[in-house]
Amino acid sequence: MSNPRIAVLLPCFNEAAAIAQVVQDFSASLPTAIVYVYDNNSTDDTAALAERAGAIVRQELRRGKGNVVRRMFADVEADIYVIADGDQTYDATAAPAMIDRLLRDNLDMVVAKRQAASGGAYRPGHKSGNRVMTRFVAELFGARFTDIFSGYRVFSRRFVKSFPALATGFEIETELTVHALQLGLPVAEIPSPYTQRPDGSTSKLATFSDGWRILMTILQLYKDVRPFRFFGAIGTALLAVAVVLAWPLLLTWMKTGLVPRFPTAILSTGIVLLAFLSFACGIILESVARGRLEAKRLAYLRHGAGAEPFVGTRLPKP
Repeated sequence: MSNPRIAVLLPCFNEAAAIAQVVQDFSASLPTAIVYVYDNNSTDDTAALAERAGAIVRQELRRGKGNVVRRMFADVEADIYVIADGDQTYDATAAPAMIDRLLRDNLDMVVAKRQAASGGAYRPGHKSGNRVMTRFVAELFGARFTDIFSGYRVFSRRFVKSFPALATGFEIETELTVHALQLGLPVAEIPSPYTQRPDGSTSKLATFSDGWRILMTILQLYKDVRPFRFFGAIGTALLAVAVVLAWPLLLTWMKTGLVPRFPTAILSTGIVLLAFLSFACGIILESVARGRLEAKRLAYLRHGAGAEPFVGTRLPKP
């Protein structure tokens, strides 16, 4: 791909303390790129400072990083997309190497694997939480990433334009990761420094509430992507409970020909019926999931691996 159009996408909410420097850093590292700042209804001067630093500023009024990413992916036309946070924690000088890896190996996503450059880069518990969640995703969908929550990524056009983007908040990184794993897309990770926020910048991530939402998103995606395994596990657990309840009754019946504790026998029968219903749901939804996977794959293949002809007027770099 010669002279690819590169777009740097920076979702921001109240990042006045850092956004100007972030825009300048990415403009210096990627001189031919257009830097877009999508302001998520900030209450400070984020938008004005970003525009003054040379970025194209747009607004997304619905709060939540997922809403911003969905809007950015829909609006911006480019061949290569670089997405990062506007809090100055990511190293803009790593972007050229990430893009080079994307182009050289014809990949669809390159993730910056965060390496803490200072003791305060990670909030307490976040590093261990990231490790646990990454391991959980690896067990459910496959082990191809070691940092699923990194917000610094480079994408091909065909990834961006075929990504459904259903998340509304910080669970968007999980959705991006699972999308790549589900379709078996070519991806890679590159180590990159991760630094502490500058003075005056505060994290918008609520450790427990957002962590819970991320966990629920992982389970929801697992249900959608692997429905037979999901409902099969529920059916197996129900069968195990039914066997535990019914086994003493069965032994008594074999010895005496009588069924004691009749309510327990009825309960066991009902649980068995629920188990087989769960298995049936898994089988049916597995066929639905396969159809959705084929539709996603076709949407992905609709966009070529290389640059596509650009229809319209290319925005000049400010």
